[in-house]
Amino acid sequence: MTVPRSQQISLDHTPYYHCTSRCVRRAFLCGRDRYSGNDYAHRRQWLEDRLVFLSEVFAIDLLAYAIMSNHYHVVVKLNAEKAAAWSDDEVQERWSNLYARATKTSTDLPVSTWRKRLLSLSWFMRCINEPLARYANREDGCKGRFWEGRFKSQALLDETALLRCMCYVDLNPIRAGIAKTPESSHHTSIKARIDGRHEHLLAIDAGQDQEGTSVPINWRDYLALVDWTGRALQPGKRGVIAADLPPILFRFGLEPDYWVREMQHYGRWYYRAVGSAHALQRYCDHLGQKWLKGTAKIQLHPV
Repeated sequence: MTVPRSQQISLDHTPYYHCTSRCVRRAFLCGRDRYSGNDYAHRRQWLEDRLVFLSEVFAIDLLAYAIMSNHYHVVVKLNAEKAAAWSDDEVQERWSNLYARATKTSTDLPVSTWRKRLLSLSWFMRCINEPLARYANREDGCKGRFWEGRFKSQALLDETALLRCMCYVDLNPIRAGIAKTPESSHHTSIKARIDGRHEHLLAIDAGQDQEGTSVPINWRDYLALVDWTGRALQPGKRGVIAADLPPILFRFGLEPDYWVREMQHYGRWYYRAVGSAHALQRYCDHLGQKWLKGTAKIQLHPV
């Protein structure tokens, strides 16, 4: 059942969301098209540059992303406190970076509308997809739809759900077989963090989250967890999977075998939201639904 985006996005339940947008054409968004032989790999940099730019304009923090051949993933945090702290002049300046004609004299829209849009997930995704569709159409010499009509959004209802999703996104190139290690998976957030190019990403630093300015996970633990999970997803990779389990698994009470199965089947087990059984039930009530995909898995394998 289709649920209005305004109802799916609820800061009362969570500020964290996982979004996916997919190209509708046979030709790839990024990468080599096996039908025409054309290579669109340069479009990955278009998209990554756009994410960096928008993370500096919107009141939306970027936690993770992965740019694949015909789709991309982003994990974001809607930062309502940041949006509320901006002055009207700063809101106008930020919006004018997106739309040059956005001045007080050129539109009847109040500044409060721009402020809401700068916190809107729909406007964030729109500002990613619209320019890239125009660039791609111009390059392909054609017109028409480039993206699916609706991007997919998934509410991440607790810290464990956030951790699962970030690992899932960072390991997408490894699962797809286009990279062998996190450090070789180009145009991903994990690669940017490893290379020290992470100014556009919300910091990963446990113990520094008193004001919600970082992901409450230690960077070394997170990197170890991503690397260990990548080895578990690719059993032939060098190293012993069962050895040196990341300590974060124990602190979060996560059973290693179940964690690996979740990474392998994440896209099939969950759809609209990820979280504990209690959090999913609350979100169900908010949507006016009796059941969400993933509820049965959580109840069968409590985390």
